[in-house]
Amino acid sequence: MRYQNPVLPGFHPDPSVCRVGSDFYLVTSSFEYFPGVPIFHSRDLVNWRPIGHCLTRASQLPLKGVASSCGIYAPTLRHHNGLFYMTTTNVTAGGNFIVTAERPEGPWSDPLWVAQEGIDPSLFFDEDGSVLYTTSRGGACQSLIDVTTGKLLSEPKVVWPGSGGQHPESPHLYRRGDWYYLMIAEGGTEYGHMVTMARSKSPWGPFEPCPRNPILTHRSLWSPIQALGHADLVETGSGHWFAVCLGVRPNGYPPCYHLGRETFLAPVTWASDGFPVIGDQGRLALEMETPLALEPFPAPRQRDDFRSGMLAPHWNHLRDPDPTHYSLTERPDHLRLWGSAIDLEEAASPTWVGRRQCHFNLRAMASLEFHPGTEREEAGLTVHMNERHHYEIFVTQRGGKPCLVLRRRIGSLRAEVAHEPLPPSEVHRLVLAIDAEKDKYTFLHGASEDHLRPLGEGETRYLSTEVAGGFTGVYLAMYATGNGGPCGNPADFDWFDYSR
Repeated sequence: MRYQNPVLPGFHPDPSVCRVGSDFYLVTSSFEYFPGVPIFHSRDLVNWRPIGHCLTRASQLPLKGVASSCGIYAPTLRHHNGLFYMTTTNVTAGGNFIVTAERPEGPWSDPLWVAQEGIDPSLFFDEDGSVLYTTSRGGACQSLIDVTTGKLLSEPKVVWPGSGGQHPESPHLYRRGDWYYLMIAEGGTEYGHMVTMARSKSPWGPFEPCPRNPILTHRSLWSPIQALGHADLVETGSGHWFAVCLGVRPNGYPPCYHLGRETFLAPVTWASDGFPVIGDQGRLALEMETPLALEPFPAPRQRDDFRSGMLAPHWNHLRDPDPTHYSLTERPDHLRLWGSAIDLEEAASPTWVGRRQCHFNLRAMASLEFHPGTEREEAGLTVHMNERHHYEIFVTQRGGKPCLVLRRRIGSLRAEVAHEPLPPSEVHRLVLAIDAEKDKYTFLHGASEDHLRPLGEGETRYLSTEVAGGFTGVYLAMYATGNGGPCGNPADFDWFDYSR
């Protein structure tokens, strides 16, 4: 059976996977977004559906004042004796911690803090009952812990510094037969990214590097997939092995990527030297072969109509949201946003509900009703990379009358590039749309979804990681703000469409 990579397109970096019976579960990094650490379910490792988040409460996920691309870094997901364990790092507040749950959908526990330095923590449950905790700190730094309390039972020590590449990170320990395998990423999460491995008869080493290191990389290789790294291995119930890893799909030249680091999948075999072979001799392709039968889920609904009383798992907020600014019940079958004083230019939590852009070509569209009372008040749709790089189409006032505006923010440059007065027929209800292509966004509006006209454009390049920096990807979001003061009227979104 053939499948398409990436298996989780869009901003889904640092994947970690585990198997429970015939089911697979996967988590990825979430940085400054709330709720944190999305979790997915699959029966075939190719088709994934979101089932929730591991971090859904302020007690688990303090994000106030977190800078863009800080917050929650790479998680690891494991299952042992009927319990799910997720460990990760809040690089801004507290360090490394573990949360647990009996069911992957949650509820997940409050954090057990682990007083071990480093990032990208990983758990390994050995056959003798010991639990090893491994972080990235000068290489793979490891200790014994009490997994019920988070207490260290041994002094952390570096057991393998890596093969010599910069930024050794994302360590994972496995056991196969009599050997312990330690896998890490090196080279930095950029175009020189790679995966290396070593093995030992003891989890404490000495570790013997794979003679074929790196076992996964696309560095210095022409490919539509780049920056491969940060991998995790899983064995299926039928004895097959797979790797999940992050990668990017650059767009244009010089290369840049705006969808973020995505999750890719590759089959794994074991060579005669005792080490794994990932994909085609350490290479991945956009289309690959799997020995597993594919079990796709029903296609997700194109339209969110906000009738369920709760937001679907693909929606996020920026940092810790103020629940008083959001409602799915004040106006039935609508998402109501009350704009706060916080605007889109701040590293804070504006009234903002967004979902990842997961495809180069798509149309995002929403029905908005908003009555701005002043020229400061606005509501609409934004294409958001971070607070210094975003485009938005919004309703506001200009000259005391309702107006539609297209604004672009690129670093220190901020400009309203298009204005259009709103005729009376469109003031009360307006459809806003964003057409995405590989190299540009087109912003449209109209009285109905069947009668849209363009207002302006913006290049995708200026929202890319190479320009905007950071570790995340583009979001498409509904928002409202008073730009320094509260909004006198709410913004009501009747529906939101995401269609390819």
